[in-house]
Amino acid sequence: MSERARAHAALDAAAASAALHERVRAFARRALGEGAAARGLEPAEGFEALALDIARFQAQHGAALARLCRHHAARLDALDDVPAVPADAFRLTRIAAHPEAEDVARFVTSGTTGGAGRHAFRTLETYRELSVRWGRRALLGGAPRCTALALAPPFEPERRSSLGFMLQQFMLDFDGRGLDGGVFDPRAPARWLLAGGRVDVDGLRRGAALAAERGEPLLLLATSFALVWLLDVLAGAELPLPAGSRVMLTGGFKGRSRSVDERDLAAALCQTFALGPERLVGEYGMTELSSQLYDSGARPGEGQSVFVEPPWLRVTPVDPISLSPVAEGEQGLACFTDLANVDSALRVLTLDRVRRVAGGIVLCGRQPGARMRGCSLAIELLAERHAAAGEAAP
Repeated sequence: MSERARAHAALDAAAASAALHERVRAFARRALGEGAAARGLEPAEGFEALALDIARFQAQHGAALARLCRHHAARLDALDDVPAVPADAFRLTRIAAHPEAEDVARFVTSGTTGGAGRHAFRTLETYRELSVRWGRRALLGGAPRCTALALAPPFEPERRSSLGFMLQQFMLDFDGRGLDGGVFDPRAPARWLLAGGRVDVDGLRRGAALAAERGEPLLLLATSFALVWLLDVLAGAELPLPAGSRVMLTGGFKGRSRSVDERDLAAALCQTFALGPERLVGEYGMTELSSQLYDSGARPGEGQSVFVEPPWLRVTPVDPISLSPVAEGEQGLACFTDLANVDSALRVLTLDRVRRVAGGIVLCGRQPGARMRGCSLAIELLAERHAAAGEAAP
């Protein structure tokens, strides 16, 4: 292909990507329109038609999905035809429908399971808009504004953390004011309460006092492990938050030196912050996705949380060997179909076990032992092709 032809192809791909991003954002706006239900507004064929257009785009411009499609002889005439990309593949090769020169960000995984993976983005606008829209519904409880702080390290300028980026966007969209009355600065040290190997308890107290003075709730954005660290530092002391405040907690204790039972942690947080349990909102997300799920507050059976996906995300529990959907209520590996993943992988297969219940999904832990066969086959295919093509590791 000549340089001129390659340039034209790149322009066509960029235009196709931009059009798909706009369609996804429009889909989200319609689905979350005034008076609309939080889920299920769009007919199934509306979701599937958009998903298939994204899959065809990725198969045309993304080397990884193209290889999987050829291997499975996938025609991409139905959503079930679209092969899922294992989350581990993001560690092995570049999963993107655009060249590295067009990356605006590369979010990096924690690397607790065999090395870090990277999720490349051509644009962050869809990620930003959709995470804020769904986060607002889950975290603000109808409040027009809140004082937002993060029990997390400051967001890195090179945008390596998808969680850090999302937390910064929440601070901007849900708060947007300086904590000292000045201009909003998302990187102000007072916003980020983990720095230099210590928890800034005094900063949290000041934030709670400011929210009370403003007559609004405080939103504390945190990981579960950071909240345990905070409780250790407080050593039983209470730190009441203003009425209506919420705590968003995400992540578990995988790869950590200690873990705390979810129910014990929730009870301790409610006691410390003088909050009802409904004010603790669990978030589930991963670097390989562009969308998040939130705890609905429902507790079927053994007190397990039900997580709700936004209308542009579907979670399908699948058999670990055949990768076919399991029966309603049975456990399976979580296969995500994420419309917001326009430039990477529409469908992502994880080793998280889930089961579907009324209103959402229940998280059932990680698949024990080695990778299951269905997931391994796709991983091996990508690894073999990656080595044969001499592609650089991410």
